[in-house]
Amino acid sequence: MRGLYFEEFEEGKIYKHALTRTVTEMDNVMFTSLTMNVQPLHLDEEFSKTTIHGRRVVNSLFTVALIGAFHVPELTMGTTLGNLGYDKIEFPHPVFHGDTLRGETTILKKRASSSRDDSGIVWFEHRGYNQDQVLICRCERVGLMLVKPKDGPAFGE
Repeated sequence: MRGLYFEEFEEGKIYKHALTRTVTEMDNVMFTSLTMNVQPLHLDEEFSKTTIHGRRVVNSLFTVALIGAFHVPELTMGTTLGNLGYDKIEFPHPVFHGDTLRGETTILKKRASSSRDDSGIVWFEHRGYNQDQVLICRCERVGLMLVKPKDGPAFGE
């Protein structure tokens, strides 16, 4: 299985990713602890009961990482050279333990690299939804993608 090469991306195309994931308490506590985020909103149930949410909220950096990973098998597996940046990240609705998330990606635009002949630049918009189809995360990302090799087999072929 491989992702797409730069030439294979189509501006405006929307991909609805097949992978889904139920977020667990362990995911949230482990990620929050590993990243040394001591925010009680993620770790302290009693504190969280006093907030507008009434319960613990999943760490938003975990959320964006998960939503940003759903596309990998279809779009970037073995064909990316890395992220160039994140232009915008939004969390219009919180994620809670037990929510099942899914993702969609739109190809916003693309252009050939001006400094490399083996790659191009692609702008992605990743959107995450919960089990109720509520938008929980939206981010715009810029990636450096390989062009299809002229000589020899392509990755995964």
